[in-house]
Amino acid sequence: MGGVEDRQIYEAACEGASRLRRRPEASSSNIVNTPGDGISQIFRLCILALKPIRGTGCDQFFQQRLRLEVKCVSLDAMSERPRLDPGSSPLLTDLYQLNMIEAYLAYGETKTAVFELFVRKLPARRGFLMAAGLEQALQFLEDLHFSSDDIEWLRSTGRFSERTIDYFANMRFTGDVHAMPEGTVFFGNEPILRVTAPLPEAQLVEARLINILHFQSLIASKAARMVLVAPEKLLVDFGLRRAHGAEAGLMAARASYIAGFTGTATVLAAKLFDIPVFGTMAHSFIEAHDDEAVAFDRFARARPEDVIFLIDTYDTEAAARKVVALAPQLKAAGISTRGVRLDSGDMIALSKAVRKILDEGDLSEVTIFASGGLDEDDLMAMAKADAPIDGFGIGTSLTTSSDAPALDCAYKLQEYAGLPRRKLAAGKATWPGRKQVWRHYGDDGHMPGDVFSVEGDNQTGEPLIQQVMRDGKRLSPTPMLGEIRAHAAYELQHLPAPLRDLEPQTTYPVKVGEVLKDLAAAFDRHFREHERNPE
Repeated sequence: MGGVEDRQIYEAACEGASRLRRRPEASSSNIVNTPGDGISQIFRLCILALKPIRGTGCDQFFQQRLRLEVKCVSLDAMSERPRLDPGSSPLLTDLYQLNMIEAYLAYGETKTAVFELFVRKLPARRGFLMAAGLEQALQFLEDLHFSSDDIEWLRSTGRFSERTIDYFANMRFTGDVHAMPEGTVFFGNEPILRVTAPLPEAQLVEARLINILHFQSLIASKAARMVLVAPEKLLVDFGLRRAHGAEAGLMAARASYIAGFTGTATVLAAKLFDIPVFGTMAHSFIEAHDDEAVAFDRFARARPEDVIFLIDTYDTEAAARKVVALAPQLKAAGISTRGVRLDSGDMIALSKAVRKILDEGDLSEVTIFASGGLDEDDLMAMAKADAPIDGFGIGTSLTTSSDAPALDCAYKLQEYAGLPRRKLAAGKATWPGRKQVWRHYGDDGHMPGDVFSVEGDNQTGEPLIQQVMRDGKRLSPTPMLGEIRAHAAYELQHLPAPLRDLEPQTTYPVKVGEVLKDLAAAFDRHFREHERNPE
């Protein structure tokens, strides 16, 4: 091409790119995925025009302009992509779930399946676990559907047949759910959730259900240990910043509140779940002022409710004396000093020294709050040392469950097409059939043990697993978080004393019912016979 022709092509391409960028429908999907569309053709023309060609020096100007226009198109298209909550998409799953559904549909395997979610064994130093997350699990099942974008993406991968794509497009959860109420204490192999639904539906929801229930149960169980070791103390979740993601931070606030924490520092958790929210100040506020006492005074006058001063930025005891000097001036202005916070150092020694300074300054009503890398062992040590600390902010150790960061969770097929199913793998064998857990209470009110057997077995005790959903719809309104929290407190109150210790002195007895044992034995006999004589 000659220079004049080059110039005309570049001018046309640049103008096309500019018009493309101004078009409201110029999304990334329209640009790339719509064959023959005028916008797509303009975009392809722009791309072709970006290729270096021989020409005059004037061509470089147009190339630069074109690059700028195409860059704007690309940026604009990216900014228009929908921002979805990933937890709401059924694509938040493992690929093998979709692969299995492809095969199920190909061979008509859509009969009723029963899956149960349980923890195989308790982590070290755990005498019990606490169920949490059912509300979010049910919400996920109620809202389950593939969006049009999900369907388009699945089709574009070329992995799945149109039969499967159509199935996904019309899919809703239509099954039943049985579960232990949130806040219930449970033990190894006891199901906390049962899903009864057509096999593809029950299969698809596995990963997200484990994701939801595993995390909240993990955190509730960790928080419960702290509640037991620090009774009557103010316990506040401080863990958002080191939680493994935003959802984890929010759900940790919820789960810890269920277990008995007083509240959270996470503002959005207060909005979403109506959890009491707490906050003091950071060291940066003190450091931003040339004088620590001035920082205290300004903070108190700017927000005079629930004033708590952070006193370990420089010299903790000196700062405590500054609080003693400032408190009467604030009181004269109608501002009460509620407390001081320690965030570093020897908490036991410092809390005792600060308590003495406050008491001698006629501030016996001022509380001491501690934070900074604390866990349940630290709370126990401070309790044994009679440290005069009234409350604790617990962060990383809570929201990551740092000493036991995962539970050995499983979601396994226990029945299909009316017949019991069971896994026989070494170390991971499961109990077949739909199951129930019965709990007993002794004369002292404590729990001496559970019985774990087939649903419908003639057992005494309180059945723990209740139906909460039928045909994809909840059977009753969602319990208030306060009700769940009260149930959790009741459960902890009735734990046997040896299980309340940080180092459990015994293993809680869970007896397997004879009917369940017989069912497992019958399945094993049938399986061996089938292996010898396959049909």
